[in-house]
Amino acid sequence: MTHIPLLFQPVSFRSVTARNRIVVSPMCQYSAEDGLGNDWHIQNLGAKAAGGAGIVFVEATHVSAPGRITHHCLGLWNEAHQAFLARIAALIGGLGAVPAIQLAHAGRKGSSKRPWEGGGVILPDQGGWVPLAPSPIPFHDEGVAPHELSKAEIAEVVAQFARAARRAREAGFRIIELHAAHGYLIHEFLSPIANRRTDAYGGDLARRARFLMETISAVRAEWPDDLPLFVRLSCTDWMPGGLTVEDAVELSRWLAERGDVDLIDCSSGGIALAQEIPSLHPGYQVPFAEAVRAGAGIATGAVGLITEPTHAAEIVANGRADLVLLARALLADPAWPLRAAKALGVKPELPAQYLRAAV
Repeated sequence: MTHIPLLFQPVSFRSVTARNRIVVSPMCQYSAEDGLGNDWHIQNLGAKAAGGAGIVFVEATHVSAPGRITHHCLGLWNEAHQAFLARIAALIGGLGAVPAIQLAHAGRKGSSKRPWEGGGVILPDQGGWVPLAPSPIPFHDEGVAPHELSKAEIAEVVAQFARAARRAREAGFRIIELHAAHGYLIHEFLSPIANRRTDAYGGDLARRARFLMETISAVRAEWPDDLPLFVRLSCTDWMPGGLTVEDAVELSRWLAERGDVDLIDCSSGGIALAQEIPSLHPGYQVPFAEAVRAGAGIATGAVGLITEPTHAAEIVANGRADLVLLARALLADPAWPLRAAKALGVKPELPAQYLRAAV
Protein backbone atom coordinates (compact mmCIF):
# COMPACT_ATOMS: atom_id res chain seq x y z
CA MET A 1 0.00 0.00 0.00
CA THR A 2 1.37 3.41 -0.98
CA HIS A 3 2.18 5.65 1.95
CA ILE A 4 0.13 8.84 1.94
CA PRO A 5 2.00 11.83 3.40
CA LEU A 6 0.30 13.36 6.43
CA LEU A 7 -0.18 16.56 4.41
CA PHE A 8 -2.71 14.66 2.29
CA GLN A 9 -4.44 12.77 5.07
CA PRO A 10 -7.78 14.08 6.40
CA VAL A 11 -7.80 16.23 9.53
CA SER A 12 -10.70 16.95 11.88
CA PHE A 13 -11.58 19.85 14.16
CA ARG A 14 -14.74 19.19 16.17
CA SER A 15 -17.34 17.94 13.65
CA VAL A 16 -15.50 19.30 10.60
CA THR A 17 -13.17 17.11 8.55
CA ALA A 18 -10.98 18.49 5.76
CA ARG A 19 -9.74 16.22 3.00
CA ASN A 20 -6.15 17.36 3.52
CA ARG A 21 -4.09 19.83 5.57
CA ILE A 22 -3.56 22.46 2.85
CA VAL A 23 -5.40 25.71 3.54
CA VAL A 24 -6.11 28.65 1.28
CA SER A 25 -5.06 31.54 3.50
CA PRO A 26 -7.39 34.55 3.71
CA MET A 27 -6.17 36.97 1.02
CA CYS A 28 -7.74 40.40 0.56
CA GLN A 29 -8.78 41.02 -3.05
CA TYR A 30 -9.92 44.65 -2.57
CA SER A 31 -12.59 44.12 -5.22
CA ALA A 32 -15.93 44.48 -3.40
CA GLU A 33 -18.36 47.42 -3.55
CA ASP A 34 -19.96 48.58 -0.30
CA GLY A 35 -18.82 45.31 1.25
CA LEU A 36 -20.56 43.21 -1.40
CA GLY A 37 -18.61 40.68 -3.43
CA ASN A 38 -19.03 39.89 -7.12
CA ASP A 39 -17.97 37.52 -9.89
CA TRP A 40 -14.29 38.08 -9.09
CA HIS A 41 -14.72 36.48 -5.68
CA ILE A 42 -16.71 33.59 -7.10
CA GLN A 43 -14.13 32.65 -9.70
CA ASN A 44 -11.18 33.29 -7.37
CA LEU A 45 -12.42 31.09 -4.53
CA GLY A 46 -14.09 28.52 -6.77
CA ALA A 47 -10.82 27.92 -8.60
CA LYS A 48 -9.00 27.32 -5.32
CA ALA A 49 -11.61 24.87 -4.07
CA ALA A 50 -11.50 23.01 -7.38
CA GLY A 51 -7.71 23.09 -7.10
CA GLY A 52 -7.76 20.59 -4.25
CA ALA A 53 -7.20 22.51 -1.01
CA GLY A 54 -8.71 21.05 2.14
CA ILE A 55 -9.94 24.34 3.64
CA VAL A 56 -10.67 27.50 1.66
CA PHE A 57 -10.84 30.78 3.55
CA VAL A 58 -12.73 33.77 2.27
CA GLU A 59 -10.58 36.87 2.63
CA ALA A 60 -10.78 39.16 5.67
CA THR A 61 -14.48 39.96 5.88
CA HIS A 62 -15.28 43.04 7.91
CA VAL A 63 -17.89 43.37 10.60
CA SER A 64 -18.77 47.01 9.89
CA ALA A 65 -18.27 49.68 7.24
CA PRO A 66 -15.84 51.72 9.41
CA GLY A 67 -14.03 48.45 10.12
CA ARG A 68 -12.89 47.99 6.52
CA ILE A 69 -9.31 48.48 5.36
CA THR A 70 -10.43 50.02 2.06
CA HIS A 71 -13.66 51.02 0.35
CA HIS A 72 -13.35 47.73 -1.57
CA CYS A 73 -13.12 45.17 1.24
CA LEU A 74 -15.69 42.43 1.81
CA GLY A 75 -18.22 42.88 4.59
CA LEU A 76 -20.74 40.81 6.51
CA TRP A 77 -23.01 43.32 8.22
CA ASN A 78 -26.21 43.06 6.18
CA GLU A 79 -28.48 40.56 4.46
CA ALA A 80 -27.12 41.24 0.98
CA HIS A 81 -23.59 40.42 2.14
CA GLN A 82 -24.87 37.25 3.77
CA ALA A 83 -26.75 36.12 0.68
CA PHE A 84 -23.70 36.57 -1.53
CA LEU A 85 -21.40 34.79 0.89
CA ALA A 86 -23.87 31.91 1.13
CA ARG A 87 -23.22 31.37 -2.60
CA ILE A 88 -19.49 31.31 -1.90
CA ALA A 89 -19.85 28.84 0.98
CA ALA A 90 -22.00 26.52 -1.13
CA LEU A 91 -19.56 26.72 -4.05
CA ILE A 92 -16.54 25.87 -1.88
CA GLY A 93 -18.35 23.03 -0.13
CA GLY A 94 -19.72 21.66 -3.38
CA LEU A 95 -16.18 21.37 -4.70
CA GLY A 96 -15.08 19.25 -1.75
CA ALA A 97 -13.33 21.84 0.43
CA VAL A 98 -14.39 23.18 3.82
CA PRO A 99 -15.82 26.71 3.51
CA ALA A 100 -14.19 29.03 6.03
CA ILE A 101 -14.31 32.76 6.67
CA GLN A 102 -12.06 35.23 8.47
CA LEU A 103 -13.87 37.96 10.43
CA ALA A 104 -11.97 41.20 10.82
CA HIS A 105 -11.96 44.85 11.83
CA ALA A 106 -9.23 47.05 10.37
CA GLY A 107 -8.95 49.40 13.34
CA ARG A 108 -6.46 52.22 12.78
CA LYS A 109 -5.43 50.74 9.41
CA GLY A 110 -8.85 51.56 7.99
CA SER A 111 -9.61 54.23 5.39
CA SER A 112 -6.69 53.17 3.21
CA LYS A 113 -6.10 53.01 -0.53
CA ARG A 114 -5.79 49.68 -2.27
CA PRO A 115 -2.23 48.32 -2.59
CA TRP A 116 -2.10 48.95 -6.34
CA GLU A 117 -3.23 52.53 -5.64
CA GLY A 118 -0.31 53.13 -3.29
CA GLY A 119 -1.80 51.83 -0.06
CA GLY A 120 -1.69 55.20 1.71
CA VAL A 121 -4.32 56.80 3.88
CA ILE A 122 -7.56 58.35 2.57
CA LEU A 123 -8.34 61.39 4.70
CA PRO A 124 -11.93 62.12 5.75
CA ASP A 125 -12.14 65.19 3.48
CA GLN A 126 -11.00 63.00 0.57
CA GLY A 127 -13.79 60.46 0.96
CA GLY A 128 -12.32 58.44 3.80
CA TRP A 129 -13.29 58.16 7.44
CA VAL A 130 -11.79 58.48 10.91
CA PRO A 131 -10.60 54.99 11.85
CA LEU A 132 -11.22 53.37 15.23
CA ALA A 133 -8.51 52.15 17.60
CA PRO A 134 -7.69 51.38 21.24
CA SER A 135 -5.57 54.53 21.43
CA PRO A 136 -5.41 57.70 19.27
CA ILE A 137 -2.13 56.77 17.57
CA PRO A 138 -2.15 56.94 13.75
CA PHE A 139 -0.70 54.10 11.71
CA HIS A 140 0.40 56.47 8.93
CA ASP A 141 2.34 59.62 9.77
CA GLU A 142 0.12 61.54 7.38
CA GLY A 143 -3.08 60.05 8.77
CA VAL A 144 -5.55 61.50 11.22
CA ALA A 145 -5.49 60.34 14.82
CA PRO A 146 -7.93 57.43 15.12
CA HIS A 147 -10.93 57.69 17.39
CA GLU A 148 -10.19 56.05 20.74
CA LEU A 149 -12.93 53.57 21.45
CA SER A 150 -14.91 54.05 24.65
CA LYS A 151 -15.95 51.04 26.70
CA ALA A 152 -19.46 51.28 25.25
CA GLU A 153 -18.05 51.44 21.73
CA ILE A 154 -15.82 48.43 22.41
CA ALA A 155 -18.93 46.52 23.47
CA GLU A 156 -20.62 47.49 20.18
CA VAL A 157 -17.66 46.23 18.13
CA VAL A 158 -17.76 42.96 20.06
CA ALA A 159 -21.47 42.74 19.21
CA GLN A 160 -20.65 43.39 15.54
CA PHE A 161 -18.32 40.38 15.54
CA ALA A 162 -21.09 38.29 17.11
CA ARG A 163 -23.64 39.38 14.52
CA ALA A 164 -21.20 38.60 11.71
CA ALA A 165 -20.61 35.15 13.23
CA ARG A 166 -24.36 34.51 13.21
CA ARG A 167 -24.54 35.55 9.56
CA ALA A 168 -21.56 33.31 8.75
CA ARG A 169 -23.32 30.38 10.42
CA GLU A 170 -26.53 31.05 8.51
CA ALA A 171 -24.57 31.40 5.26
CA GLY A 172 -23.18 27.88 5.66
CA PHE A 173 -19.56 28.43 6.67
CA ARG A 174 -17.96 25.65 8.72
CA ILE A 175 -14.95 27.44 10.22
CA ILE A 176 -14.54 30.99 11.50
CA GLU A 177 -11.17 32.62 12.05
CA LEU A 178 -10.84 35.82 14.08
CA HIS A 179 -8.22 38.15 12.62
CA ALA A 180 -6.07 39.17 15.59
CA ALA A 181 -2.93 39.85 13.54
CA HIS A 182 -1.29 42.17 10.99
CA GLY A 183 -1.94 45.41 12.86
CA TYR A 184 -5.73 45.31 12.68
CA LEU A 185 -8.03 46.12 15.59
CA ILE A 186 -7.73 43.02 17.79
CA HIS A 187 -3.95 43.01 17.28
CA GLU A 188 -3.89 46.73 18.14
CA PHE A 189 -5.41 45.94 21.51
CA LEU A 190 -2.91 43.12 22.06
CA SER A 191 0.20 45.11 21.17
CA PRO A 192 1.76 47.74 23.47
CA ILE A 193 2.89 49.53 20.31
CA ALA A 194 -0.70 50.55 19.54
CA ASN A 195 -2.40 50.18 22.94
CA ARG A 196 -1.58 52.88 25.52
CA ARG A 197 -4.80 52.55 27.49
CA THR A 198 -4.81 52.67 31.28
CA ASP A 199 -8.26 51.15 31.80
CA ALA A 200 -9.30 47.47 31.86
CA TYR A 201 -8.30 47.09 28.17
CA GLY A 202 -4.70 48.26 28.56
CA GLY A 203 -1.61 47.53 30.62
CA ASP A 204 -0.28 44.01 30.97
CA LEU A 205 -0.87 41.26 28.42
CA ALA A 206 -3.92 39.88 30.21
CA ARG A 207 -5.65 43.28 30.14
CA ARG A 208 -4.65 43.94 26.55
CA ALA A 209 -6.12 40.54 25.66
CA ARG A 210 -9.49 41.37 27.20
CA PHE A 211 -10.98 42.61 23.93
CA LEU A 212 -9.98 39.39 22.17
CA MET A 213 -11.38 37.26 24.99
CA GLU A 214 -14.69 39.13 24.99
CA THR A 215 -14.89 38.82 21.22
CA ILE A 216 -14.29 35.07 21.38
CA SER A 217 -17.03 34.67 23.99
CA ALA A 218 -19.50 36.71 21.95
CA VAL A 219 -18.69 34.85 18.73
CA ARG A 220 -18.94 31.47 20.45
CA ALA A 221 -22.42 32.43 21.68
CA GLU A 222 -23.46 32.55 18.00
CA TRP A 223 -21.16 29.82 16.67
CA PRO A 224 -22.21 26.19 17.35
CA ASP A 225 -20.14 24.08 19.73
CA ASP A 226 -19.59 21.48 17.01
CA LEU A 227 -17.92 23.97 14.65
CA PRO A 228 -14.27 25.05 15.00
CA LEU A 229 -13.00 28.54 15.77
CA PHE A 230 -9.50 29.63 14.75
CA VAL A 231 -7.55 32.73 15.77
CA ARG A 232 -4.84 34.33 13.64
CA LEU A 233 -2.10 35.92 15.75
CA SER A 234 0.92 38.01 14.94
CA CYS A 235 3.42 36.09 17.05
CA THR A 236 5.92 38.94 17.08
CA ASP A 237 5.75 42.63 16.22
CA TRP A 238 9.33 42.57 14.90
CA MET A 239 10.21 45.67 16.89
CA PRO A 240 11.40 46.64 20.38
CA GLY A 241 8.63 47.06 22.93
CA GLY A 242 6.18 44.98 20.91
CA LEU A 243 4.72 41.50 21.18
CA THR A 244 7.19 38.63 21.41
CA VAL A 245 7.02 34.92 20.69
CA GLU A 246 6.87 34.36 24.45
CA ASP A 247 3.77 36.59 24.60
CA ALA A 248 2.20 34.60 21.75
CA VAL A 249 2.83 31.31 23.55
CA GLU A 250 1.34 32.63 26.79
CA LEU A 251 -1.70 34.08 25.05
CA SER A 252 -2.19 30.85 23.11
CA ARG A 253 -1.99 28.89 26.35
CA TRP A 254 -4.85 31.00 27.71
CA LEU A 255 -6.84 30.36 24.54
CA ALA A 256 -6.19 26.63 24.83
CA GLU A 257 -7.36 26.65 28.44
CA ARG A 258 -10.63 28.32 27.43
CA GLY A 259 -11.51 25.25 25.36
CA ASP A 260 -13.41 27.17 22.69
CA VAL A 261 -10.53 27.95 20.31
CA ASP A 262 -9.28 25.10 18.14
CA LEU A 263 -6.24 26.41 16.29
CA ILE A 264 -3.80 29.32 16.28
CA ASP A 265 -2.91 30.56 12.80
CA CYS A 266 0.63 31.78 13.45
CA SER A 267 1.67 34.83 11.44
CA SER A 268 3.63 37.96 12.43
CA GLY A 269 4.09 41.68 12.05
CA GLY A 270 1.93 44.47 10.69
CA ILE A 271 1.57 46.64 13.80
CA ALA A 272 3.78 49.51 12.58
CA LEU A 273 5.73 50.64 9.56
CA ALA A 274 8.89 50.67 11.69
CA GLN A 275 8.97 46.87 12.00
CA GLU A 276 12.18 45.17 10.86
CA ILE A 277 12.03 41.55 9.75
CA PRO A 278 15.60 40.18 9.86
CA SER A 279 15.21 37.74 6.97
CA LEU A 280 12.46 36.79 4.56
CA HIS A 281 12.96 33.19 3.48
CA PRO A 282 10.76 30.13 2.87
CA GLY A 283 9.12 29.11 6.12
CA TYR A 284 10.48 32.06 8.12
CA GLN A 285 7.33 32.06 10.28
CA VAL A 286 7.11 28.30 10.80
CA PRO A 287 9.08 28.47 14.10
CA PHE A 288 6.21 30.51 15.56
CA ALA A 289 3.73 27.71 14.83
CA GLU A 290 6.19 25.20 16.25
CA ALA A 291 6.73 27.22 19.45
CA VAL A 292 3.01 27.80 20.05
CA ARG A 293 2.12 24.17 19.37
CA ALA A 294 4.75 22.91 21.79
CA GLY A 295 4.38 25.60 24.43
CA ALA A 296 0.62 26.06 24.53
CA GLY A 297 -0.63 22.57 23.65
CA ILE A 298 -2.93 23.78 20.89
CA ALA A 299 -3.09 23.03 17.17
CA THR A 300 -1.37 25.53 14.90
CA GLY A 301 -1.24 26.63 11.29
CA ALA A 302 2.05 27.56 9.62
CA VAL A 303 2.31 30.37 7.07
CA GLY A 304 5.00 32.35 5.31
CA LEU A 305 6.54 31.82 1.86
CA ILE A 306 5.80 28.09 1.82
CA THR A 307 5.86 27.19 -1.88
CA GLU A 308 7.35 23.71 -2.32
CA PRO A 309 5.36 20.49 -1.77
CA THR A 310 8.21 18.77 0.06
CA HIS A 311 8.56 21.73 2.43
CA ALA A 312 4.84 21.77 3.21
CA ALA A 313 4.87 18.01 3.77
CA GLU A 314 7.90 18.25 6.09
CA ILE A 315 6.26 20.88 8.30
CA VAL A 316 3.24 18.69 8.98
CA ALA A 317 5.10 15.37 9.11
CA ASN A 318 7.53 16.64 11.74
CA GLY A 319 4.78 18.02 13.97
CA ARG A 320 5.81 21.64 13.50
CA ALA A 321 2.21 22.58 12.65
CA ASP A 322 -1.11 20.87 12.01
CA LEU A 323 -2.04 22.84 8.90
CA VAL A 324 -0.11 24.66 6.21
CA LEU A 325 -1.66 27.90 4.94
CA LEU A 326 -0.63 29.10 1.50
CA ALA A 327 -1.17 32.53 -0.03
CA ARG A 328 1.13 33.66 -2.85
CA ALA A 329 1.66 30.10 -4.08
CA LEU A 330 -2.08 29.69 -4.56
CA LEU A 331 -2.46 33.08 -6.20
CA ALA A 332 0.08 31.93 -8.75
CA ASP A 333 -1.37 28.42 -9.09
CA PRO A 334 -4.86 27.66 -7.74
CA ALA A 335 -4.23 23.97 -8.51
CA TRP A 336 -1.09 23.88 -6.34
CA PRO A 337 -2.56 21.12 -4.10
CA LEU A 338 -3.17 18.88 -7.13
CA ARG A 339 0.36 19.48 -8.37
CA ALA A 340 1.73 18.86 -4.87
CA ALA A 341 -0.18 15.58 -4.59
CA LYS A 342 1.34 14.34 -7.81
CA ALA A 343 4.83 15.44 -6.71
CA LEU A 344 4.44 13.55 -3.43
CA GLY A 345 3.13 10.37 -5.04
CA VAL A 346 -0.51 10.87 -4.09
CA LYS A 347 -3.31 10.38 -6.62
CA PRO A 348 -4.87 13.84 -7.10
CA GLU A 349 -8.59 14.16 -6.36
CA LEU A 350 -9.62 15.99 -9.50
CA PRO A 351 -13.16 17.21 -10.08
CA ALA A 352 -14.93 14.92 -12.54
CA GLN A 353 -14.85 17.66 -15.14
CA TYR A 354 -11.03 17.69 -15.00
CA LEU A 355 -10.39 13.93 -15.16
CA ARG A 356 -9.23 14.16 -18.77
CA ALA A 357 -6.28 16.20 -17.46
CA ALA A 358 -5.07 13.35 -15.21
CA VAL A 359 -1.84 11.82 -16.48
